[in-house]
Amino acid sequence: MIIYNVTIKVAWPIQEAWLQWMQEVHMPEVLATGCFYKSQLVKLLEVDEEDGPTYAAQYYAASRNDYDVYIEHHSPAIRQKSMDKWGDLFIAFRSVMEIVN
Repeated sequence: MIIYNVTIKVAWPIQEAWLQWMQEVHMPEVLATGCFYKSQLVKLLEVDEEDGPTYAAQYYAASRNDYDVYIEHHSPAIRQKSMDKWGDLFIAFRSVMEIVN
């Protein structure tokens, strides 16, 4: 199984609206692609929050192929929607992990 992890630092002025949008719009849209079977949103603790809080959105794929399909066919449009909505008020870092146990 694969975890697609997106770590996001959000500016304080948009934090509440962004959190609601993530839970009600963005994460359901990613799951609706059919490439992931589960997601969760976590808040990082013990990090510098001067510029805003940091979250990690984690999406679980049954296979590497499912993840690859998402990246190739769905990710560009979904990322663009995020940029169109929030501009430079967030920074995202992406990583891919394999569950070994």
